[in-house]
Amino acid sequence: MTDVNARIDALERRLQDAEDRLALLQIIAAYGPAVDSGTPEATAQLWTEDGSYDTSIIEMRGRDELRAMVLGERHQGLIRGGAAHLQGIPHIDLDGDTATVTHYSQLVQRDAGTDSFRIWRTGVNQWKFVRTPEGWKATHRVNRQLDGTDPGRELLASTIDPALRED
Repeated sequence: MTDVNARIDALERRLQDAEDRLALLQIIAAYGPAVDSGTPEATAQLWTEDGSYDTSIIEMRGRDELRAMVLGERHQGLIRGGAAHLQGIPHIDLDGDTATVTHYSQLVQRDAGTDSFRIWRTGVNQWKFVRTPEGWKATHRVNRQLDGTDPGRELLASTIDPALRED
């Protein structure tokens, strides 16, 4: 029976790992539709109540500031003009009830003059997550542009070498 119990325990751990990864993928996949539809509550609920989002231009702290970002004139102007926040396939590093998720993102904008779309920005994002009673929630997100400067490359390097992460 011990062998059977050990196999069941191993399967349960593997299933939990797969379920956690799928839940984190769903959160990353939900971000674009939430902000591009202009839905502040759906966006804010991706974070813990005191979670933060550092865009390098501004740092939003707490769900109220995240909601305000979505409702703000700058963001509303982007989505009224036609915009898509595209999220790349993430690298997921699970550690019990915490996770670090890193992925590329692009902001695509409609060019009304040429009736086409262009990639406006390409960046790297690193999210810190914690398991809560309501499921996985972001505690912190950092976005850095891949514009040839060091911050974006450093964030990518921390995915490969966790010792480089800012915790």
